[in-house]
Amino acid sequence: MKVMLIDITKCNGCFCCQLACKDEHVDNDWPPYARPQPELGHFWMKVSEVERGQYPKVKVAYVPEPCLHCHHAPCINGSPSGAVYQRPDGIVIIDPEKSRGKREIVETCPFGRIYWNEALGIPQKCTFCAHLLDEGKIKEPRCVEACPTGSLVFGEYEDLKERIEQAGAERLRPELGITPNVYYIGLPKRFVAGSVVFGDSDECAENVTVSLTGKDKKWVTRTNNYGDFEFEGLPVNEEFAVRLEHPGYAARELKTRTEKDVYLGDIILEPRRAARRK
Repeated sequence: MKVMLIDITKCNGCFCCQLACKDEHVDNDWPPYARPQPELGHFWMKVSEVERGQYPKVKVAYVPEPCLHCHHAPCINGSPSGAVYQRPDGIVIIDPEKSRGKREIVETCPFGRIYWNEALGIPQKCTFCAHLLDEGKIKEPRCVEACPTGSLVFGEYEDLKERIEQAGAERLRPELGITPNVYYIGLPKRFVAGSVVFGDSDECAENVTVSLTGKDKKWVTRTNNYGDFEFEGLPVNEEFAVRLEHPGYAARELKTRTEKDVYLGDIILEPRRAARRK
């Protein structure tokens, strides 16, 4: 079973995968796998920019999005006459002849990864470059071949299984029960961050112990030499307690909820004596 593993933590947003897909498919006819991809409007491999946080703590994640080549794919179940089918190796193909005029196939994908080619009157999507794989010219799609950071990995599930499990890789929208054959490492979730300052010196508070406690887990870190701390990969819309401790200073505790990414701003730690006088 062919699968793709996408490590978002390695993706720098160079868009080489997106460009390689265009290079392979725009104006190139690969029957019976696919007809030419239009120059504009189609992104069979799409890199989405996900902006996170709030000023001054802003982050950007880049999420490559091909067709997910799902088991129990809705596009197969929702298309008539074998217009969409899954090969024994797991690759899902839209037959460019049988799908002609069937625009409704576009709407069957809950991930929005099928496009409508107005000029040809057919639905289209990523094929994992099956035409090249079958010819034996390459062992991976062009997007994977072009990735300079190793963010994209392609191969047999059994060969990648250990890596997928060790990394805790995830599938998109598991609640749909359609088990995509594309796995993700480092999907953007929520973060809680802040900056700590010593109140008596107005200096960045380095090496402060910061603990984050949720409903069933606790994380601990220390501030860096700028007094900054961050907890990444947190669940959405959960309440957390943040506690800050440093020898000679009064501990601080704050409450927050991850409805969105949270930047707590500057947090002042006062010496114990000064804190008692107040």
